[in-house]
Parts: sequence; structure tokens; C-alpha cells
Amino acid sequence: MDPPTLRKIFERFRILIIGRANAGKTTILQRVCKTQEDPDIHDSAKTKIDPAVSMASRERGVYDIENEMVFRSNPGFVFHDLRGFEAGGHSEFDKVNDSIARRSQEKRLSDRIHIIWYCIPMDEDGRSFTNGENKFSLSVALEAGIPVIVLFTNFDALYDDEFAELISQGVSRKDTEALVPQRAKGAFANGPQL
Repeated sequence: MDPPTLRKIFERFRILIIGRANAGKTTILQRVCKTQEDPDIHDSAKTKIDPAVSMASRERGVYDIENEMVFRSNPGFVFHDLRGFEAGGHSEFDKVNDSIARRSQEKRLSDRIHIIWYCIPMDEDGRSFTNGENKFSLSVALEAGIPVIVLFTNFDALYDDEFAELISQGVSRKDTEALVPQRAKGAFANGPQL
């Protein structure tokens, strides 16, 4: 199908984006929507949420999976942000699973979650999966017919690590710059995330 036909069928395309704080989620969303602006956030009653209130809640780790984030530059995308499962509480898992299952049964196609993007950061603190991420059951999404894409973010942290390692071994800056891309790819391929 061509894009205009798809846009008629899908008035709004919903994406659930999951990832830890600083996993690069906002950067990804801004790039997809070709903007630098912050999104408008609405609660489940479609009431706009003050960005200052939303940011304060985010800093305290309080998120609501039902909140909708929409960029004015690309209102056809609706994002639902989930901070990830650092805390790993059962009630949080249940709420996410219930929301995914419920959204998959919505009558209107534009109200369903169409895809899940799962962001795993590659920076020093995020290289391996947390216990909560390991516990997250993709089966709920897959049973609901929702595709899941894992996005490895902050890949540039691997470049920084490999650069520092080569310099500490006495490799020249010029040679280091030539070697870093391949070494970073190797570090990723041999890392705990795969």
C-alpha cells in the first residue's frame, strides 16, 4: 500500500516506547517526527498536561502509560512513553500488560497500539538487561499481534570506550580514529545485550 492509502486507514499510528531514563527515547521520537520541539502531552481524558508538571513527574519516575505524546509537526504519530522497568514492581508489570492487552482489542484501529519500540541503551550503565527488562514478557504483545522492535541506543558510548581503550594502549590518534568504528561494532556483537 502507498503512504496516502495507509494514512486514510490509520488516522493515527500509536507507538509504545519503552526504555530507561536517558535511553535516548525523546531523541528517537524527535528524529522520527523531524523536529526539535517537545511533544504535547495529553492524559486519557484528552486534557493537555503542563510540561513542567509532566517533567517533574518524570524526574520522580512517575509515568502514565495512557498519556499520549504528540508532536505538532507530525500529529499522525501518537506515542505512549514507558520509563522501563528499573523498579520491576509487579503492579507496574501488570499495568503495562493490561494496557497492551486492552489496547490490542480496541475497536477503532487508530486507538490500538500498533508497535512497541523497546530501547536498550549501550552506555556504561545500560549495557546489560536489568532484572525488570528480563522479566518483561513480550508474550503479551506477541499474543496481541503487536510487533516489538528492540532499539539499541546511545551506541556512541561504545565508540567513546573503544577510543579511550586504544589511546591508553598507546595507539596514535589517527590510527585510533580508523580502528574505532570496527572495534565498537565488535564490542556490540560480543556484548551482554545479544
